[in-house]
Amino acid sequence: MFASTARLARQARDEGYAVAAVNILDDLSLRAVVAAAAATSSPVIIQVSVKTVRSTGVELLTTMVRLAAADAPVPVALHLDHCPYRDVISAVVAAGWSSVLFDASDRDLATAERETAEVCAEAHAAGVDVESEIENIVGVEDDIGSDEAVHAYSVQTLVDVAARTGADLIAPQLGTAHGLYTHDPVLLPERVRELVALTDRPVVLHGGTGLSDEDFRAFIDAGVSKINISTGLKLAYMRAAQAHTAKAEQTGRWDPPSMFADISAAVQAEVAGHLHRFGSAGRVEGR
Repeated sequence: MFASTARLARQARDEGYAVAAVNILDDLSLRAVVAAAAATSSPVIIQVSVKTVRSTGVELLTTMVRLAAADAPVPVALHLDHCPYRDVISAVVAAGWSSVLFDASDRDLATAERETAEVCAEAHAAGVDVESEIENIVGVEDDIGSDEAVHAYSVQTLVDVAARTGADLIAPQLGTAHGLYTHDPVLLPERVRELVALTDRPVVLHGGTGLSDEDFRAFIDAGVSKINISTGLKLAYMRAAQAHTAKAEQTGRWDPPSMFADISAAVQAEVAGHLHRFGSAGRVEGR
């Protein structure tokens, strides 16, 4: 049984920390993320991109995470990350995932609101939470998104749309971006304060990789309670693989299981670091 994403985020908000939502790539990264959460006694949200859903398949992903969550001594939620495609959302809702991010940021406001309400009705009927994004968070990740700000709305509009559609979490533009930063971002923690003054829905921070500990603390203190990490995991994964294969070239020792162990250790260390930064470590005393 997967944990509720909204419930984990609400508890984090109430207790002054943020729950990490980490994008996995395969079973190796999945097991490393869950191991990091277990080692730090932290709740965790496993996120999956549309690209990974399509390459691996909903059934296999669901089974993998269900087995990993069943053995974990901490709550584990399963979340579909940025998804503008209704068919993919329907597939994971039917499979019983914890939540979906319906990315309607490429639609005009009226269309975004109408379709978000439809997604919420479908998801809630199956006990699945919905994260809403109607103004785009800059950056392209796993082939979804835009490097330009397409839609931006007032805080009041975000709150009103969430209330009318029934969305469980809100993903606003907070000055962050997906991918690696090429220059210092202009961060907007004050926008989080404005949101939490108007709604009790959890606020989500996207584009977390590359921010400082002080940046994360400022957002959490302002009211952010779910923080997404994707690029950091990818870098840890691929740099560990790169280092291992470089060593294999030198030594002539080609042993994939040894490379898998190196990748797992690197990913686990990367994720554990974020769990400590977000203040979620040590929050789970027992299931």
